[in-house]
Amino acid sequence: MSRTILPAAILAVVLPLLASEPPPVRIITADSSLVLVPVSVTDALGAPVTGLHMGDFQLYEDNVEQKISHFALEDTPVSVGVLFDVSGSMRHKMRESSGAVAAFLRQTNPADEFFLVEFGERARLRIPFTGDSDEIFQRVARTRPFGRTSLLDAIHVALAQMKRAQNRRKALVILSDGGDNRSRFSRGQIQEAMAESDVQLYAIGIFEQDGPAKLTPEERGGPILLSVLADRSGGRLYTVKSLDELPAVGERIGNDLRTEYVLGYSSSNDTRDGKYRHIRVRVASPREHWQTTYRRGYHQPSQ
Repeated sequence: MSRTILPAAILAVVLPLLASEPPPVRIITADSSLVLVPVSVTDALGAPVTGLHMGDFQLYEDNVEQKISHFALEDTPVSVGVLFDVSGSMRHKMRESSGAVAAFLRQTNPADEFFLVEFGERARLRIPFTGDSDEIFQRVARTRPFGRTSLLDAIHVALAQMKRAQNRRKALVILSDGGDNRSRFSRGQIQEAMAESDVQLYAIGIFEQDGPAKLTPEERGGPILLSVLADRSGGRLYTVKSLDELPAVGERIGNDLRTEYVLGYSSSNDTRDGKYRHIRVRVASPREHWQTTYRRGYHQPSQ
């Protein structure tokens, strides 16, 4: 498993588009005085760093240090949307992809709930929220791929379903092998919708080395699209270049959700003005190459 390195020609086309968009944000929707911030700390190998305590963290809102009043590293229930690519290009990848979904589901909590969105020519909610993870796997295992890829539409469908979630922690898990070439919703619309949600997005990108000449512009932009959406939500993109890596990555995402620290605080700025508040989290004495991932802000409710 490795991070995708994009050719200079692709970056030259895509980076100007990114530069014209709003800066990356990771949003928490605060519906009470307590703001919760899931934080992932990993070492140089990407393994979770456990054993940290409340005093190991410092948290700032708009550059003003806040008092952390809630701290947990526990397996709390999560509402999870599985977004599964069933486009034609997945035809020879279904067995391993189904294995990745199974590996992820094995890491779940009995109190978790799930739904399944399939996306090919169209994005469809195949299974609404259920506590039966096996129902999700059985549907994925029977899927027959066809057509193009409506990834952005799938995220739109998933965010609508996530409004019915019973758990406060929410996550989308996407498994796809390319970019979007079919959706009605635009990239900007979906980025705005993600910014207004409190949902973390994790993605498994199957980016095989077929060479840029054999890929469409949408497929070449797939890694950047998934990376931007994941980063802005406080989640992560995992890229694979071999189908054999898929089950291990599915298990890794499940483990990521189980090893997050949750920091909570009540803002020292109690003005309910509907404005965006920037959050910064740091580990007081980090070791070299530790990486901290978290949502970078929230919209304060207005009166």
